[in-house]
Amino acid sequence: MTTKDPPPNMSVEKPPTQAGGAQPDRPASIESLFERLGSEESPEALGRTYLTLQCYLIPGARQGLLVLGPAGKGPFAAAAVWPEGVTPGRELLQGAERAIAQREAQIAVRQPASPGEATALKGCVVAQPLEFSGRLCGALVLEVSSRREHELRDVLLRMRWGHGWLDSMLRRFGDIGDAAGRQRFEQVLGLLTVTTDQVGFVGAATALVTELASEFGCDRVSVGFLQRGRIRVRALSHSAQIGRQTNLIRAIEAAMHEAFDQQTTIVYPDRPDPLAAGTHAHGELARDHGAGAVCTVPLVYGGELCGAITLERDASRPFDPATVKLCEAVAGLAGPVLEVNRREDRWLAAKIADSSRELLEHLTGPRHVGLKLVGALIAALILLLSVVKADYRITAHTVLEPAVLRAAVAPFDGYIARGVVRPGDLVGDGDLLGTLDDRDLQLERVKWRSEIEQLTRQYRQALAMRDASRSEIFSASLQEAQAELMRVEDHLSRTALRAAFDGVVVAGDLTQQLGAPVERGQVLFEVAPLDAYRVILKIDESDIADVRDGQSGNLVFSSLPDERFRFEVVKITPVATAEEGRNYFRVEARIDERDDRLRPAIEGVAKLEVDRRRLIWIWTHDAIDWIRLALWRWLP
Repeated sequence: MTTKDPPPNMSVEKPPTQAGGAQPDRPASIESLFERLGSEESPEALGRTYLTLQCYLIPGARQGLLVLGPAGKGPFAAAAVWPEGVTPGRELLQGAERAIAQREAQIAVRQPASPGEATALKGCVVAQPLEFSGRLCGALVLEVSSRREHELRDVLLRMRWGHGWLDSMLRRFGDIGDAAGRQRFEQVLGLLTVTTDQVGFVGAATALVTELASEFGCDRVSVGFLQRGRIRVRALSHSAQIGRQTNLIRAIEAAMHEAFDQQTTIVYPDRPDPLAAGTHAHGELARDHGAGAVCTVPLVYGGELCGAITLERDASRPFDPATVKLCEAVAGLAGPVLEVNRREDRWLAAKIADSSRELLEHLTGPRHVGLKLVGALIAALILLLSVVKADYRITAHTVLEPAVLRAAVAPFDGYIARGVVRPGDLVGDGDLLGTLDDRDLQLERVKWRSEIEQLTRQYRQALAMRDASRSEIFSASLQEAQAELMRVEDHLSRTALRAAFDGVVVAGDLTQQLGAPVERGQVLFEVAPLDAYRVILKIDESDIADVRDGQSGNLVFSSLPDERFRFEVVKITPVATAEEGRNYFRVEARIDERDDRLRPAIEGVAKLEVDRRRLIWIWTHDAIDWIRLALWRWLP
């Protein structure tokens, strides 16, 4: 069958139809099918695996047919059917015939084979011709359940993406192309293998040109890449260093530019006149630098030319068409590999500069409408932010502190007898907070009372005997004992710790320290009033210059996130405090309204209102100030 007439051998034997036409079980994993693609030992097995993989990867696929034949000649016949054991429908065979005859994709609605067939089984038949190297090799036909236009386009794209798998795998068996196709394919892969064994762009490029020189018997092979509008030689065969100013390098770069500008492969000598248009630079390279035959093949990456490979050898061995074709195959695969390595080996600044330049070209050049729209929106947004003003507010971490904090301390050295209150308890004026153990004081009071009675008797006896000296001694001792008794009585009166005013206990819990010793002056309780608080704003040092007395703002506490409290700045403390690696200034503020739910030490976030400024300044001033300080720190 030819591509102009319907294929005569499109029929296939009708094996027993699988019961119900059910789809076979999925393989253990899609990865297993990919592994089988590279390990199949016959074209038939490869075709079955390829068709199965395509049907599993394309959503809604119900049946599949793969038709193959000699490239560009035919006849074409069914090579694989999916699911196995199912006879392909008439629509699949007709779709393959149309795709091969017209050499373009075909889409047809599948009608029920009989009046009794369920209409739910109706779908679309999508046929895609298989063309490799410009020659027709067969067709891939699928029946899919979807009938929506965008989904059918997606099916066609997936079918086209799978062409490369089949082309690469079938070349191993020599079933596609001429008899030397398999040998050329293996030769190209062997030449490209050396690039994967090297680390870095220079090593990979040098290894490739050296291997090309050995494979084709060239005196010199060089590779160059486009940099800032000019092609620069980056690697020479059998050479690790390149002299940028030598005449040879300039001549090679001129030849590369010649092929680059004409966007085609140039072979010299290819015409009788060496000065003919299109080969002038190649003629100079061959004449002035000892190479009688020169071939330059452009390198392509992402659909655009990125460099060139120049091969030079003796005039007695000019480049024949087969060698040129093989060089073009190597360049077609090596170009993207080397270009990716070259871009990855650049400095970060160079990558940023190139990306910026490409972005600018896309924004100012043709096409890329979506990118231009995004750029226009960003520019409009920047312009809007540069004009519109908003309230500039300083954000600060905030903590609530009591205006007065009264401490209940231990009046003497002793032991804890009882704890009555805990932090958070409300107390009134004179309420008991806790008590200290008074047993030692009681014994000491008894001791001094007894001592006073004894000294009193002795003092009276001295007076009765009119012994002036002894009476004075006993009188002094009696006064000392009375002073000690007064001290003990005073300590006993202060063993009960009481609140000095109405408030809340913010610190002190003696319930877990019963019997523990305390020292004189040790803080046992702290009580704060309920109606006197002050707000402490921790203003970062970078924002303190914008804070003034009398400014106001809003405050939200962590425990009351749904309510805002108005405050006013009353005092700025001109002393910085280091906390969590940052310097803060302590700013005191006053809350306008009173709320019984507020308690000391609760935290929140305050926003201090400064003035109205441009939005772009509000969002960028922190970064700009940081850059200014960094430049000031590092610049001489």
